[in-house]
Amino acid sequence: MDAAVLLASSVFSSLLTSTEAKMAARASSCLVFSQGTRFSIGRAAPFRPVLLARPFSTDSTEGCLGSGSKRRARGPVMAAKKAAEGEKQEEGKYKHTVDLPKTTFGLRANAVVREPEIQKMWEDNQVFQRVVDGNTGGNFVLHDGPPYANGNLHMGHALNKILKDIINRYKLLQNYKVRFVPGWDCHGLPIELKVLQSMDQDARKELTPLKLREKAAKFAKETVNIQMKSFKRYGIWADWNNPYLTLSPEYEAAQIEVFGQMTMKGYIYRGRKPVHWSPSSRTALAEAELEYPEGHVSTSIYAIFKIISAPPASYGLFEEFLSDLCLAIWTTTPWTIPANAAVAVNPKLLYVVAEVHSILKDTALSKEKQANLSRALKAGQTKAFVVVASELVSTLESKWGVKLMVKKTFHGSALENFRYLHPVSGKECPVVLGGDYITTQSGTGLVHTAPGHGQEDYATGLKYGLPILSPVDDEGKFTEEAGQFSGLDVLGSGNAAVVKYLDEQLSLILEEPYKHKYPYDWRTKKPTIFRATEQWFASVDGFRQTAMDAINEVNWIPAQAVNRIIAMTSSRSDWCISRQRTWGVPIPVFYHVHSKEPLITEETIAHIKAIVSNKGSDAWWYMSTEELLPHKYRDKASEYQKGTDTMDVWFDSGSSWAAVLGKRDGLSFPADLYLEGTDQHRGWFQSSLLTSIASTGKAPYSCVITHGFVLDEKGLKMSKSLGNIVDPEIVISGGKNIKNEPAYGADVLRLWVSSVDYAGDVMIGPQILRQMSDMYRKLRGTLRFLLSNLHDWKIENAVSYSELPKLDKYALFQLENIADAIRDSYENYQFYKIFQIIQRFAIVDLSNFYFDVAKDRLYVGKETYYHP
Repeated sequence: MDAAVLLASSVFSSLLTSTEAKMAARASSCLVFSQGTRFSIGRAAPFRPVLLARPFSTDSTEGCLGSGSKRRARGPVMAAKKAAEGEKQEEGKYKHTVDLPKTTFGLRANAVVREPEIQKMWEDNQVFQRVVDGNTGGNFVLHDGPPYANGNLHMGHALNKILKDIINRYKLLQNYKVRFVPGWDCHGLPIELKVLQSMDQDARKELTPLKLREKAAKFAKETVNIQMKSFKRYGIWADWNNPYLTLSPEYEAAQIEVFGQMTMKGYIYRGRKPVHWSPSSRTALAEAELEYPEGHVSTSIYAIFKIISAPPASYGLFEEFLSDLCLAIWTTTPWTIPANAAVAVNPKLLYVVAEVHSILKDTALSKEKQANLSRALKAGQTKAFVVVASELVSTLESKWGVKLMVKKTFHGSALENFRYLHPVSGKECPVVLGGDYITTQSGTGLVHTAPGHGQEDYATGLKYGLPILSPVDDEGKFTEEAGQFSGLDVLGSGNAAVVKYLDEQLSLILEEPYKHKYPYDWRTKKPTIFRATEQWFASVDGFRQTAMDAINEVNWIPAQAVNRIIAMTSSRSDWCISRQRTWGVPIPVFYHVHSKEPLITEETIAHIKAIVSNKGSDAWWYMSTEELLPHKYRDKASEYQKGTDTMDVWFDSGSSWAAVLGKRDGLSFPADLYLEGTDQHRGWFQSSLLTSIASTGKAPYSCVITHGFVLDEKGLKMSKSLGNIVDPEIVISGGKNIKNEPAYGADVLRLWVSSVDYAGDVMIGPQILRQMSDMYRKLRGTLRFLLSNLHDWKIENAVSYSELPKLDKYALFQLENIADAIRDSYENYQFYKIFQIIQRFAIVDLSNFYFDVAKDRLYVGKETYYHP
């Protein structure tokens, strides 16, 4: 396979028509070795002087078919002068001795018109499928990660799909039967919100679950059609007639089958645990649904909890301090204080009892904060002692503006089972031993523990049998269980009310803003909370090691990507797979009306799978419990009610290996390749890995390629507020102002994709696009020159390799090396290296050197002559 055809067929979507492609292949075959066969440079006709025209200009739209050089331009002028002088002209006297270039391949692409015409020809003639059917090699399966069907495509979509298309086209050229089924993620909250936002308040009140699902499905399918049209315009070859949609009945059935397999193996369970909860969306969230924007500021507080007793083993050590001894804690979530159940310490750290002396005169604290601090620590009245980590004494002195005199030093283990007074409820609570999550990097070394509002707190709570309190409702407001704070927003007025109360109870030492990373709902862009609720989980611990082993068997590109997936998989907690939403695949479980115990068996799952496969998941909402239960349980249908939770959308897309690779003819499991953005290490790559490992013990992919994000040409993230968004549709078809937003066509966009090192973040903008357009035009100029000079070339006109001039032999030698380098770069998925090679060879070596010499050459018989 030669370099020109490799580049034109893989990178460009519609550079040449079918006729032009044949001519390009013929042109390039004169220059490239292919599988050990030497092609020779030919002449247009034997024993006839052939004038090879000057190369087409790459700096002007006029080439050799245009005005030409100044010397040539005098021809018409001299002819006119002679005609005026009455001289008789001989028409066509030397016409047969000159072979002028001919081609219909223009320097200008006219992409806005020609590309849609060529793409229509592909579709009408089923070109992709016919090429696949004609290949005789093995299958190559690049499994498409489903984009979300909730809006128009952006440049990240374009980068992703074009990279996939370049790979698929190369594999087609290598005689593989390429199987590429495009997919879409169609369930979940974003689509549900789109539907709700399109309706007024009265219409929402009348909305039933089935009506909402109907509208959501309609919206998703309409979006799929819009996105599919855009992908086709990018020049993507795929099985567009048979895409996979996560809302299709066969897909949903396969997903329920995966859920059932994991359940029967004991990996799915229901429990009350703290999970990421979005008050703005009113649902639980998975790690992959969170983002951590810069600039979040929380209200942090230092507070003291009064110790009221010590265990007998430690009483003697602390006896002299007990009457005035307090635990000093620090938290960035004051609203969780009402749910406090313990204070945790690190048994390995050193702690101290420090006597608090008066406020330092040179402190930077305001007078108001000094007063609060003085009241809290009772400075100047009685002795006050606090327990803090030894390493933090100097830090706290500076921050609090006090002098801390160390009276006793001990390990944290000595504090276990001390009792303190809850600052809100007044109940006795214990001091417990936590883990390595308790450090001296910030705070006091003592952690306020609320098992209902944190993962580490929950684990510590289980160890000590602490109550799991979570007095917060779905909207993020305190419940009646929170007493005086009931009805207040925990992230707003409720947080402030708790701080004020602690201050009034002389428990507040210091309040200050704290800037840090904090989880936000990636859809609503609003902060989340940790909240204990009844949810369904996948126990990752049950198959974590198998997943870790499988990761090391996969080829990760770039190589360092393996470190990220290992880090995320090894440290992740159990996967919360349930969502409190309507638009999704139902968790197929029934609950006993009185005991609330779940009914989920192999028979119930198989029965529901069969119903969903036939009728779709809507059946869960319109069929009765009796109809949904298998025959074995129907006589007890009145004792059960169906659940209302749906599955996490990452479980949806993470089951695609089963619903697509495992069900479609011509596809295979595992896939040869997955290719997505680097953010999918915590998203689709991981969810696919976990479901596949749990169900089959295998990774769903043999190779994984990741690419970076698309930034503007200054390296900034694209956003509407910055006005730096580059829309692929405008790049291809042009904007309202053609001067500022010209129509470059799909091939220029594809050329840009081939030019960037996608292993990291990539940049695009007006200047970069102009450079790509110029490069594209120069490449067309080179191809145009080749095509026009070989328009009448025939095999009998060939010159044997041994008779070629040294310059031609050198050109063949260089081109063979380049073809090998290009092939190696394709095999290693390093397309930017191909771009650099072609840029150097086609534009510099060929156009500016080889062609420049060739134009001054002519063949007469078997002799080569050069003219001035």
